[in-house]
Amino acid sequence: MAAPSGPKDPLVLFMPSGKRGRFPVGTGLMEAARQLGVPVESVCGGRGTCGRCQIAVQEGRFAKFGITSSRDHISPRGEKEARYDRIRGLPEGRRLACSATIRGDLVIDVPQDTVVDAQVIRKAASDRTIRREPAVRLCYVEVDQPDMQQPLGDLDRLKAALARDWGIRDPAVPLRLMPQVQKMLRKDNWGVTVAIHQDEEAERPEILALWPGLHNQAYGIACDIGSTTIALHLVSLLSGRVVASAGAANPQIRFGEDLMSRVSYVMMNPDGCEAMTRAVREAVNGLIGRACAQGGVDAGDILDTVFVANPIMHHLFLGIDPTELGQAPFALAVSGAVHTTAAELGLRANAGARAYLLPCIAGHVGADAAGATLAEGPHRQGRMMLLVDIGTNAEIVLGNSGRIVAASSPTGPAFEGAEISCGQRAAPGAIERVRIDRETLEPRLRIIGSELWSDEPGFGADAARLGVTGICGSAIIEAVAEMYLSGIVSADGAIDGTLASRSPRIVANGRTFAYLLHEGQPRIAVTQNDLRAVQLAKAALYAGIRLLMEKQGVTQVDTIRLAGAFGAFIDPKYAMVLGLIPDCALSEVRAVGNAAGTGAMMALLNRGHRREIERTVRRIEKIETALEPHFQQLFVDAMALPNRVDPFPKLAEEVALPRRQEATDNAPHGLARQGRMARRRRR
Repeated sequence: MAAPSGPKDPLVLFMPSGKRGRFPVGTGLMEAARQLGVPVESVCGGRGTCGRCQIAVQEGRFAKFGITSSRDHISPRGEKEARYDRIRGLPEGRRLACSATIRGDLVIDVPQDTVVDAQVIRKAASDRTIRREPAVRLCYVEVDQPDMQQPLGDLDRLKAALARDWGIRDPAVPLRLMPQVQKMLRKDNWGVTVAIHQDEEAERPEILALWPGLHNQAYGIACDIGSTTIALHLVSLLSGRVVASAGAANPQIRFGEDLMSRVSYVMMNPDGCEAMTRAVREAVNGLIGRACAQGGVDAGDILDTVFVANPIMHHLFLGIDPTELGQAPFALAVSGAVHTTAAELGLRANAGARAYLLPCIAGHVGADAAGATLAEGPHRQGRMMLLVDIGTNAEIVLGNSGRIVAASSPTGPAFEGAEISCGQRAAPGAIERVRIDRETLEPRLRIIGSELWSDEPGFGADAARLGVTGICGSAIIEAVAEMYLSGIVSADGAIDGTLASRSPRIVANGRTFAYLLHEGQPRIAVTQNDLRAVQLAKAALYAGIRLLMEKQGVTQVDTIRLAGAFGAFIDPKYAMVLGLIPDCALSEVRAVGNAAGTGAMMALLNRGHRREIERTVRRIEKIETALEPHFQQLFVDAMALPNRVDPFPKLAEEVALPRRQEATDNAPHGLARQGRMARRRRR
C-alpha cells in the first residue's frame, strides 16, 4: 500500500500489474514500486549500473483513472542514467526507476524483459538416495463397530485400533478433528487412514489428518529460502521420490538487494518486517501451488514441511524482526530447531501439516549452512573438509569428525552481478563462460541458453535470439582468472595498459583500462573497478577460510565442497586461480549444488537426520571474523591473485601460473584501508 498522501498527490499506476497509489512529488519511482509490491528489481542497490529497474512512461489521457500521463511528469535523466546509457545502452523511451522521481500523474510500464521472474533458477533437487523414516506416516486401521456392551466412544475405539495394529498408544487428537471422527468411520465401513506425526521417539504421537477408507497419498515440502532465490521440492513421504520442483526469485529483492539492506528496510519502516514476511510466505505458497500442479498433487495431502534459510531469511520467514542481526553481537532470536505448524506460517497444505526449520549455527551462519553440513557430512569423516556456500554473505564450515568450526564472510553481491559494471544475475543471454587466447588476447564466450562457444558455427543465431546481455557470476570469476593467466592483469589486479598496442581488446577507460569482452549492444567490458570489486569479494572469503584453517591448526585442506546455486556453476580451477579457495588437488574440489536443499530433504524424509544435525550444530565452534585482529592482514594478503603469501603448488601442477612476483609488496595504494573498511562494514 502506498504511503499516506494528500488528495492532490500524483497518481502512479504500474502496468501490467495494475497496482496504483498516490505519492508526494519527489518520491522515487523505485520506492513507489516497492510500496505497491510491484516487482521492479534493483540488483545494484540503486547505483544505476545493473539496468534491471528499467521502466517506460506511457503518454496520453487515461480516462478510466482521470489522469494524463506524460514524460514531463518524471524527473529528467540524471548522471547515473547517462552513464548507464554510455556504457550499456538504454533503449529509447526507457528510464531507470532507481534514478527517477515523480513529478505528476504517471502510467508506468514495467517491461517483461526486466522482471525478476526472468531469472534462471539454478537450484535442482538432489538425486541421492535417502533412507526413509519420516516424522509423518499413514496408518490404515479397521475400527471395531459400536457395542452396547462396551460403550467406548468412536475416537477411543480408533485409538485402540492404532495401538492394536501399529503400536501407537494414546495419540494426541486436535479439537478440529474430533467432529470428523464419526462421519469418517462410517463412510467406508469403519476403515480409516490416519496420518500420525511423531518427530522424536519420546514425543507423544499426534493425529494430523483422517481419510475414510484407504488413502495412500502423503507428501512433504523441502524448501531452501535464499536471499536471492527460493527453491522448493515436493516429495512423496511414502516413496521418497521428488514429485516436482519449483523455483523463483525471492520477492524480498524489491525491499533490498542484499541482507543488510533488508535489515535496514525493517529498521526504517515500521511495517517492514511484516511486509517482507508476507512477501516470502506468498512466494512459498506460489511455489507450492506450482509444484502441486506439476505433480498432480492435492495440497491437502501435504503433511510435513522442512525449511532451511540464512539467519535473516529464517527470521523474516518466521515473522521475527531481524534488526539484532544487523549489528554486533549479531544475536539470533532463536538458534535451535523450530517445530511449528504449516498453518501458523500461513502455508498452503493440510490443516494439520507440520513445519520444521533446521537450527542456525550462528548469527550469520544459518540453517542453510546446517543443511549443507548435514548433506555433505564433514562431521562423519576423518578428512579435513572445507564446505563453502558462496553468496552475498559466504558461509564457511571447516572440519572433520574431531572438530568443526564455522564462520561467515562478507563477500558482497559482486559474484551475483551487482557492483560489476556489466554484471547481472544468471539469465538467458548472460555470459557464463570465458576463455582468452594467450597469444592474441581474443576472448571466446558462452552465454546462458546456448551450448555453443562464440567461435562455433551457429553461435551468432543463438546470440541474436537470446541477446548478449551482461556477465554473470561464474563468468566474472573466469574472466578475471583468464585475464590473469593471459598477462592482462597483474598479481595485484591492475590491468596492463601497455597491452593496448598489442590488442584492441585493451581499451582506455578514463584514467585506467578495461578489457573488452563483447563489442556490440550492450558493450561488455571488465573494468578496473570491476576487478577491485572481485578482489574485495574474493579476499573476504579467502581470509575467512584461512582464519578457520588457523583455528584448526592446518595449512591445507583435504577436500573442498562448493555449495549453493552459484557454487554449482563455478569452475574449481578458476576459483583457485582467482584465490577464492585455498590450494587443493583439483580432483578433490567438487560443486555439490544446492546442498542446503538436499539437507532439507534429508530432514524431511528421515527424522534421525534432524537429531543428527541438532547434535552437530551444538558442537560447531562459531568464529566471528570481525573480532579477529588477524583477519585484516589475511584480507590484504588475499587481495593479490591468487594470494600474496600463500603458495598454490597443487594448482601449479595443473595450470601454468604466471611467475610469482615479489613486487606484490607494492600493492596498489588503499588495500589496507579497504581491508579496514570491509571489517567496519561487517561489524
